Amino acid sequence: MPGIVHLGIGAFHRAHQAACLDDLLGEDPAWGIVGVSIRSPATRDALAPQDGLFTLAVRDASGTHCRVIGADLSVLHLEEDRDEVLMHLTSLATRIVTLTVTEKGYCHDPATGQLDESHPGVLHDLANSGNPDTAPGLLVEALHRRREAGVAPFTILSCDNLPANGVTTARIVSRFAQLRDPELGRFVAEHVAFPSTMVDRIVPATTDADRAEISGLIGAEDAWPVVTEPFSQWVIEDRFPSGRPAFEKAGVQMVDDVAPFEEMKLRMLNGPHSSLAYLGYLAGHQTVAETVSIPEMRAFLSAMMTWEIMPTLDVPDMDLFAYREDLLERFLNPALRHRTWQIAMDGSQKLPQRLLGTIRARIAAGASYDRLALGVAAWMTYVAGTDEAGNPIDVRDPLAQRFAEMAASAAGNVETYLDAVLSVQETFGTDLPADKGFRARLLDHLSSLREYGALATLSKLA
Repeated sequence: MPGIVHLGIGAFHRAHQAACLDDLLGEDPAWGIVGVSIRSPATRDALAPQDGLFTLAVRDASGTHCRVIGADLSVLHLEEDRDEVLMHLTSLATRIVTLTVTEKGYCHDPATGQLDESHPGVLHDLANSGNPDTAPGLLVEALHRRREAGVAPFTILSCDNLPANGVTTARIVSRFAQLRDPELGRFVAEHVAFPSTMVDRIVPATTDADRAEISGLIGAEDAWPVVTEPFSQWVIEDRFPSGRPAFEKAGVQMVDDVAPFEEMKLRMLNGPHSSLAYLGYLAGHQTVAETVSIPEMRAFLSAMMTWEIMPTLDVPDMDLFAYREDLLERFLNPALRHRTWQIAMDGSQKLPQRLLGTIRARIAAGASYDRLALGVAAWMTYVAGTDEAGNPIDVRDPLAQRFAEMAASAAGNVETYLDAVLSVQETFGTDLPADKGFRARLLDHLSSLREYGALATLSKLA
């Protein structure tokens, strides 16, 4: 029997966790995976005739490199295979349950990190505990059955991009269990381990063109291959009371505290990624690789990471200079065609973690942050809705309408527009708008972006 059940068997899981565990199966076959699709049966229907096998296609400038992954020993659909899913979850062999169910799959309020007790799925599962439809409901039902049978609980390992994902998952699952039965809630809180993780790998959606190319390369038809980049990182808090695979043999970093690595990713990867997306799009560049291939942009990003971001980080046993070079190499990968417009979405929600937290750290240290501020100014220019060539921008952001109204009301006055955007407390809080130095830097950058354009402005800081 497999030792792991995975909830949410999408492309990211197959390119990341499954690929990692596939490296270990030859030495320790006890850690195979039963994959469970919670929403659609499409993945099961595609992979079941292939015995769970699929192609991992790694793309870089040199071409496409294919490998068959066999870690997902079977694939099930929760609604149609519920009894079999619960059989695996309650099996003595199952010692870890991993999740990639996306933020929505946790049935929580992202602003508070608490279980959304009015969520229709939560209400359904509390009323129908033996037939759960949600990830929290399924986990709690399985833990209840194991407890009743005298079987030790499994470890729950979230692999989704949630802040402090282990702590958040523990809070959600424990609260659901408490609502169902206070005694069960105490048991989950006291006896179930929820290690935190940090995951990183770019996995674009698989297209029909990908399927055709990969089937041609391997000489067989693959109904659902996955495409990815060479880089992969997995950092896991080492807390597995029921045992675990030798993750470290597959390159996983086992650590006592994931938080510094999570902060490193947000500040060094996501912050520059957003900055180059706004600057690149304003200058008319459609993809990340196209934007970063400009020498001035690459020099600007390297300087931003080296002089303004790396001094704010303290990551044990991590060579930040090597990490910087890995990131720049990833950004340059032309095979992924990662669109600047796509990365630019939802900036009002992403900026606080990706750029503003680092700026606050630099202000507290009395240190410069000109390049980080240019990333913020580029976002402000982007959400005003017009690129450098005068073309309208399709701004996708929860506050897009507000920003459009601010730009229209400012009627070209940079200071008026700046002060209007800084008044958005859900993005900037109250401290940054009150900081005269922060406002002055943004005003300088906004004026330069308008007069000289993105590339000329960033060249002065490269």
